[in-house]
Amino acid sequence: MSALTVFSVKDPSQHQWHTTDAAEITQRLSAKGVRFERWAADRDMGRDPAPEAVIDAYQHAIDKLVAEKGYQSWDVIGLRADNPQKETLRAKFLNEHTHGEDEVRFFVEGAGLFCLHIGNEVYQVLCEKNDLISVPAGTPHWFDIGSEPNFTAIRIFDNPQGWVAQFTGDAIADAYPRLA
Repeated sequence: MSALTVFSVKDPSQHQWHTTDAAEITQRLSAKGVRFERWAADRDMGRDPAPEAVIDAYQHAIDKLVAEKGYQSWDVIGLRADNPQKETLRAKFLNEHTHGEDEVRFFVEGAGLFCLHIGNEVYQVLCEKNDLISVPAGTPHWFDIGSEPNFTAIRIFDNPQGWVAQFTGDAIADAYPRLA
């Protein structure tokens, strides 16, 4: 179930606010400039779907975002617990970073935890199947794939180079709860 948990940067041990209600998640994140919405496929994707099938199922929604925001490219990424690089990838994404463009992800299956460092708060957004999140350019954040990753997601980009991160060097991510 999708969830939003808000922490103070002064006390990562105790959350200030929590909800699993999609409308409340959307409202709270929207107030911070973060887009969160639910999409539905026009067909059953099954487990570990082929990238072409994923794009076909969601092309209508991708087209709307492209028309609205001018995004230039998209692809499908999947990660499973048996991936030999899972620990290296997890460590990389757990470092706080920013991007020069919006980071847009849609979860086709599985889950991931986006952690947004906005002002004096950290917003942990548990994204699951059918969740779209768009983290605005320049927003410090990190992403946790979990110790046993299992997800397929559509990545939508503003530039043809794809995922380009500028790491902040801040160890803030180490203080907050992680995805199991």
